Amino acid sequence: MTTQILISGFGGQGVLFTGKFLAYKGLIEDKHVSWLPSYGPEMRGGTASCSVIISDEPVGSPIVSKPDILVAMNIPSIDRFEDSVVPGGVILYDSSLIERDVKRTDVSAYGVPATKMASDNGIPTLANMILGGKLLAILGEQGEEGIRAALGKVISAKHADMLDVNLKALQLGAEA
Repeated sequence: MTTQILISGFGGQGVLFTGKFLAYKGLIEDKHVSWLPSYGPEMRGGTASCSVIISDEPVGSPIVSKPDILVAMNIPSIDRFEDSVVPGGVILYDSSLIERDVKRTDVSAYGVPATKMASDNGIPTLANMILGGKLLAILGEQGEEGIRAALGKVISAKHADMLDVNLKALQLGAEA
């Protein structure tokens, strides 16, 4: 089984971090993975996207042109990538920042007010991980051991205090 995920938003929203987290989680679970970041000339405020492939087989190409799952964190992302999702795929979006419904009827769409939830819970920079938690819930992958291990890989030692906060954000997303 192969799952192709495209995560997109503005630079500074944690798009690349979320993708790296998902890739490490796949590695820890003995999957073949690919993580390919892409961002505009301005890291913060420019566009950023991340392609993640998690597979039982070796990954031939890291490029995701037809995602099974789109995680959109802003209007330009959903406008640009909505049509590229495979029929039967999933579109997960931050309904705090994207004030329109998904136009397609051949995909499952989940709007989560992640930015508002993050702000309301005192973790304003973790809307990305709230969406990550919802994504894991949709996929039925909520094993805490793998999640903790993956977070341990992507959170630097300098920011080790962020582990519990990220776990909180993932839990909020899973319950959304």
